[in-house]
Amino acid sequence: MNKKVGVLLVHGMGTLADDFAHDMVYELRERISGRGLNRDEIAWQGVYWAPLLSAREHQIWVDLAANNDLNWAKLRKFFLNAFGTMSSYHASGNRPDSLYHRIHGVVHQGLQQLRAKLGDQDKPLIVVAHSVGSVFMSNYIWDRQKGYEQERYGSTPFERMETLTGLVTLGSNIPLFCVDKENLACIEFPPPSLTEPLRKKAKWLNLYDSDDVLGWPLKPLSTSYSATVSEDIEVSVGNILTSWNPANHSAYWSDENVIKPMVYLLSTILEATHAPPTVTSEAQAVPIGQ
Repeated sequence: MNKKVGVLLVHGMGTLADDFAHDMVYELRERISGRGLNRDEIAWQGVYWAPLLSAREHQIWVDLAANNDLNWAKLRKFFLNAFGTMSSYHASGNRPDSLYHRIHGVVHQGLQQLRAKLGDQDKPLIVVAHSVGSVFMSNYIWDRQKGYEQERYGSTPFERMETLTGLVTLGSNIPLFCVDKENLACIEFPPPSLTEPLRKKAKWLNLYDSDDVLGWPLKPLSTSYSATVSEDIEVSVGNILTSWNPANHSAYWSDENVIKPMVYLLSTILEATHAPPTVTSEAQAVPIGQ
């Protein structure tokens, strides 16, 4: 089957299995078929970075909890995972072996695997990133657009994020790491090299639940974010036990209110790949996939 679109899925906070996106992918495939489109034209790839930290986080928990009666054990473990990851990620600097580069290395491996599924061609890319995964991907895209370390992270248009056509952030924490910055700059989206049919359909959807204290709207961050993020969409995720409290932060992956806008975005982008690949940008862009 000739794949036309690639979807990269990046998890966020919490202890997850490597099949964290299984239910979401199943639902999206079923509903895309229901719209009369060929679901097999979409390739999928998860980015599972949790093992980089899971052993150390587990040992810290054991050391701290072994001889202490700590209440709210699950919540404590969650925040240990969440803020331990982010503090290590931002504090590790630009050393070649830093957590920053190790996580970005796993992202790059995922992109390479996804590009292979696309026949080693530079097809349209859609990124779905949850929680701190959205922070990782924002930084990753920024670095590629600035041309940093091209030898390490690849030189194809796909690897340089020049085919990025869709971005979906779920329960994004980006605002939590911007409080010391003014006039905050955003990644460039959509990239100028897209064909005109794809550029017209390209969107950045940011979905957040107002009961999720770790998920935020993004457009109010700055004029740059306001112009770049297509929509901040408030949703209600979770079940009767979690939808009204912070436990809903982990519920985005399979919630109906998240699936619906994603089906529409993926479907419109897939339809656009069948349009004539004309380019109106002044950039001498090569039609994606050619």
